[in-house]
Amino acid sequence: MTAFGDPATQLAFSMHENRGVFSLLLGSGLSRAAEIPTGWEITTDLVRRVATAQGVDEQDDWVKWYIEAEGKEPNYSELLAQLAATPAERRAILHSYIEPNEADREEGRKVPTVGHKAIAKLVRGGYVRVIITTNFDRLMENALREEGVEPTVVGSTDALAGAEPLTHSACYILKLHGDYKDARILNTDAELETYPAAYNTLLDRIIDEHGLIVCGWSGEWDHALRAAILRAANRRYPMFWASRGELRSRGAELCQARKGVTVPIADADSFFVKLLEQVETLEQSQRQNPLSVGMTVSRAKRYLAKPEYRIQLSDLVSDEVERIIARHEQVDLAPQGPVAAEDFQRRVALYESISEGLTKVCGLIGRWGDDIQLKTVVEAIRGILSFAADTQGGRVVYLEMRSYPAVLAYQACALGLQTAERWQALHSFMGIEVENRRARTERLLDIVGPSTWDGSKKDYWQNMPEMDRRYTPFLDHLVDGAFGKWCGTFLPPRSSISDVFLLAEGITAIRYIEATEKTQLQEVMSQPSTGRNYLWAPVGRAGWAWEYHERLSKRFDDDNFIAVLAKAGFGRGDPEIIKLAIESHKRVLGSLHWR
Repeated sequence: MTAFGDPATQLAFSMHENRGVFSLLLGSGLSRAAEIPTGWEITTDLVRRVATAQGVDEQDDWVKWYIEAEGKEPNYSELLAQLAATPAERRAILHSYIEPNEADREEGRKVPTVGHKAIAKLVRGGYVRVIITTNFDRLMENALREEGVEPTVVGSTDALAGAEPLTHSACYILKLHGDYKDARILNTDAELETYPAAYNTLLDRIIDEHGLIVCGWSGEWDHALRAAILRAANRRYPMFWASRGELRSRGAELCQARKGVTVPIADADSFFVKLLEQVETLEQSQRQNPLSVGMTVSRAKRYLAKPEYRIQLSDLVSDEVERIIARHEQVDLAPQGPVAAEDFQRRVALYESISEGLTKVCGLIGRWGDDIQLKTVVEAIRGILSFAADTQGGRVVYLEMRSYPAVLAYQACALGLQTAERWQALHSFMGIEVENRRARTERLLDIVGPSTWDGSKKDYWQNMPEMDRRYTPFLDHLVDGAFGKWCGTFLPPRSSISDVFLLAEGITAIRYIEATEKTQLQEVMSQPSTGRNYLWAPVGRAGWAWEYHERLSKRFDDDNFIAVLAKAGFGRGDPEIIKLAIESHKRVLGSLHWR
């Protein structure tokens, strides 16, 4: 029984819930909307061209004329074999049908259609990673590159031998019949009767390990491809066959043999556009409901207003943590999978969506809570870090991303404490010891501080939009993105989130350096400027932001402010250590090539 009686909806649900599981099998019907002719249309046109060259008058129906003249229907393979003896000659004939000229480009012909572009977006979203096609054209590759996806394209056994492995490719395109610019394209029945052994091995693996969505392919001609589909023993994932009208003959036999579901469509373009829209709608529905976030924030404010609600507040935070952890059971947050820019961007969006409620609540606790309520934040961070450490196998970047919600919770709470000038609580909070992924004890500052977190690596976050040239892409993303949208919940109105972050960096540097003995710090700082006369501390946006050097750093020159920090425990209570730490941090910033 299909979902709500609609096989298209069933397909969308299956694709959404099994991200990356489905492969596509695309035939000439997909390229038809780009006015690249199908094999049958090329066949009839070849009949016309040959007959016209022989002096035959123009006919209303060239197929009828051919049947009357030859006593049989025209056959694409036979005609091509008769007209061209070698693959190179056949390639030259097909070139004019596929390659766009100037007029084609101006009128939008023989270029990627909305269907190709919809598929490219599905690939970018991680829903499709393997495409099998019988088409010679490059429309699919071009559409993918327009979306920022560089596919691995296999159009010959030579290309297969040197190709990136299937599991490591953001998108793997197997062009079974070759590429129209390659003389080794397969056209005739004889050429399509069997595939090279390497192709068969790859096809067997794809069909065994993936679901299959067929569109634009009739199933009538390609004998070797039909055989590959039929010989697949397993049925672990379903087949969906998009068909204009009733699926007939060999196509229907194939679909039935695989226990496939037929999806009626008007055309390939509208089918893939609708599929993309449905999958994106399902994706959006998986993200946390803004109304739910609003209710969570409202409850937190109510619980913070009265100490007797501390249990309810603790339960609220615990529920948010459990919801974040439970969300990891879905495949789109599994630690395996492709690591192209679009995949990383999608994961970041998901993590921020599921972490928004917890982050805002932790910011509120930092600004308005007491020391008992602050322990609730610490336990939440510990819970997330413990969960993240339990998962060992997978890609390093995605294993590190599992602690991202803890980073968001930590930073929100720290900014809330800083805004409320709860300096003693902030000093203690930054130094609370927890276990890292290697089962070693470290301070929160060292594990989930935005500049020290393992997942903050520059090469990761340069994958985010417009971050590829940034010196501090992770912190820039927090300021311009997540915290820029969330901080209104727990910071004063019209606060400059950039200034708040920059001040936090200076506070962090003091807290980091204060662990060094005063005598050692004095010795390092007394070294000549020609050498390394500073101690390293985490460097963030202050390394390049003029606001820090022109305005915010002056706050650290204020003796009264330094005295307040010392009283709160910074610099181990010694204003001189704070001043040395501040000077050391200035020297670190001055040594950077960014400025």
